[in-house]
Amino acid sequence: MMFINLLQAQVNNASNYLPIFIQIIFALGLVFTIIWGSDLLGPKRKTSDKLQNFESGIEIKGNARQPMAIKYFLVAILFVLFDVEVIFFYPYAVNFKQLGWEGFVAVIFFVASFMSGFVYIFKKGAMKWED
Repeated sequence: MMFINLLQAQVNNASNYLPIFIQIIFALGLVFTIIWGSDLLGPKRKTSDKLQNFESGIEIKGNARQPMAIKYFLVAILFVLFDVEVIFFYPYAVNFKQLGWEGFVAVIFFVASFMSGFVYIFKKGAMKWED
């Protein structure tokens, strides 16, 4: 009977979340107050020099919307893809004793799919720069 009373005392209801909602309201209020205050109190001197794009102190040369080689983006996307896949090795390295042979087989399948994608990329010529 005491166990049932203890479970009933831990039941979540809307009043348990009230402090969280109050904290969120205060946080959003602070953010909007700071943004509004900086806009209200900040300087408003707009000159042609201040409205010009800043290029790290370098004089602006031409249009920034020049075509770039797709190879750059392809290599960047492939790097992110394989880099994220390598991150999945960490949980296996931490828990390899507990995972046993089933975990080892799963990692072998993961590496096989990883390497098949890597071989496919090289066979398609995605890493060739000279075209």
